[in-house]
Amino acid sequence: MEGRPRRVLLKLSGEVFGGGRIGVDPEVVRGIAAQIAAAIRTGTQVAIVVGGGNFFRGAELQQKGMERTRADYIGMLGTVMNCLALQDFLEKEGIDTRVQTAITMGQVAEPYIPRRAIRHLEKGRAVIFGAGAGMPYFSTDTVSAQRALECKCDMVLMSKSGVDGVYDSDPRTNPDARKLETVTYAHALQQNLKVVDAAAFSLCMENDLPMMVFGMEGEGNITRAIQGERIGTLVTA
Repeated sequence: MEGRPRRVLLKLSGEVFGGGRIGVDPEVVRGIAAQIAAAIRTGTQVAIVVGGGNFFRGAELQQKGMERTRADYIGMLGTVMNCLALQDFLEKEGIDTRVQTAITMGQVAEPYIPRRAIRHLEKGRAVIFGAGAGMPYFSTDTVSAQRALECKCDMVLMSKSGVDGVYDSDPRTNPDARKLETVTYAHALQQNLKVVDAAAFSLCMENDLPMMVFGMEGEGNITRAIQGERIGTLVTA
């Protein structure tokens, strides 16, 4: 750990990639890639997990009558489309980038191999993890915590759309909700603060891995978070 550059896992929500619509908005992805590239150029090692909510959400497909496991696999494939779009724009920024997927698809990505991912990070490459955990019933929040632990990251950065941190209640329904500067995993779980999946909170708590929950909106927020600036809410054990 000592002496090596800061290494972080950045979680990006899929909805943002679509700019509020179905599909990928190239201008939005270009802007995200530029922010990530700016941080990587300063020497920070960045791994990324991307959601797929701009294409499919397994839980929502299930509500429409689809079998849950199949719906989740469709959602995983949606994340890979976002990975490839982000890879393209990162490489246009001059950042060498690798996509690793939990479901093997050799023509477009490497399989997820933790030691290889770490080697890429050590060489200054961005590594984007797609297809979730490769298993149904796991959210990309939980995958972010797992990948961060396995790749020995210093922190998980959970970027959120429409909310700029952890609040003591849902700010979308309670106008008096108060933003927390810091919170423990135990308190977040006890109070059922659902800004991040409980399984992700639990994994990070058990392994003493800090998390920053921050809003993607705001000039340069992604770059600032990757570089270690305190924005949003710091969640610790």
